[in-house]
Amino acid sequence: MLVNHLSLTDFRNYPVAEVTLSAGPNLFVGSNGQGKTNLVEALGYLSTLGSHRVSNDQALIRSGQQAAIIRARLEHAGREVLVELQINRSEANRAQVNRTVTKVREIPRYFSSVLFAPEDLALVRGDPSGRRRFIDQLLIARSPRLAGVATDYDRVLRQRNTLLKSARTSGVKANQLSTLEIWDDRLVVLGSELIAERDALVSQLRPYIESAYLAVAGSDHSPRISSTLSILSSSSGDDELDDQPGVSAERLGSPFRRADVETQFRAALAGLRRQELDRGITLCGPHRDDLLFELNGLPAKGYASHGESWSFALALKLASADLLRTDSPSGDPVVILDDVFAELDKARRARLAAAVSDYEQVLITAAVFGDVPVELTARTVHISGGTIVEEPADG
Repeated sequence: MLVNHLSLTDFRNYPVAEVTLSAGPNLFVGSNGQGKTNLVEALGYLSTLGSHRVSNDQALIRSGQQAAIIRARLEHAGREVLVELQINRSEANRAQVNRTVTKVREIPRYFSSVLFAPEDLALVRGDPSGRRRFIDQLLIARSPRLAGVATDYDRVLRQRNTLLKSARTSGVKANQLSTLEIWDDRLVVLGSELIAERDALVSQLRPYIESAYLAVAGSDHSPRISSTLSILSSSSGDDELDDQPGVSAERLGSPFRRADVETQFRAALAGLRRQELDRGITLCGPHRDDLLFELNGLPAKGYASHGESWSFALALKLASADLLRTDSPSGDPVVILDDVFAELDKARRARLAAAVSDYEQVLITAAVFGDVPVELTARTVHISGGTIVEEPADG
């Protein structure tokens, strides 16, 4: 998979931007705030339909404008595809593939990327929502149909929560309980599929994380990833902080049998019924699960040093790219390293450069040219004040 050309209109700080890219490494260099990250953010959006920096699409549209447009000319096996996505301020987003209108959710089928940025340190040190987003994005990248399952689950969850809030406010009525049982069935069916698919992916990801961690850290700290499930926990945790441990998924055995997951999910809902009615919220399910990262048998969160946390976060993204390239019909994902090298020591920089050297295309951003290993600088684009320039800007 290659991006041959990227075109932006009213995206972030760019009225217009046209960038030609090549196979291998492509380096965007510019002082902070000039717009280099905006270029790779646009490509990351095409593969995930979300930004790694903000949760609201409105921030992606240039101030004073009603829409932003991302166009990318992609190539795989000698075949070119033009993908276009219009992000609208006041109406639904729109998409085209080869000038033919298509559904926005279909766009990630045409483009696969793995992006690593300083924000990804939160995968190790942050709250569970970021880890759920990480595993679900990888899940959908490998099996796009699961985007529909996740969307349906979120819809059912919202409807169920609305009913729980109504029951709490007005007092529980018999018809509300019968309706709740209907939503329970849908929640269990959809949620169990997500739980089982996530666990299967975690199992597949483990060996890739082990090798990726060794590659970037230069030492073996026995990195491990596993699932923790809220449907196995006797305590619902705190729905505000969303940071309470679940129970290891290994209690259900591996790999999961969907029937066992559904049985446990129904039992958990029954056991939490009174708490849910009291609090007006669904207290178990994939929306409250987590991933546990361990180094040398201890949780990385709270025990890993800064350097070890960086190495684990990098390993997660490199492992994702390695896994995607093994079964993707469109070849390697594009690897994007956004302002990463400034955070690494010289040894880790060299090891990271070696780890990504054989990918079809790698996009790198940096504020300082010298932070990037020389083998990744053959194709360099300089950015100054939202303008792409041929030569480095003065000063």
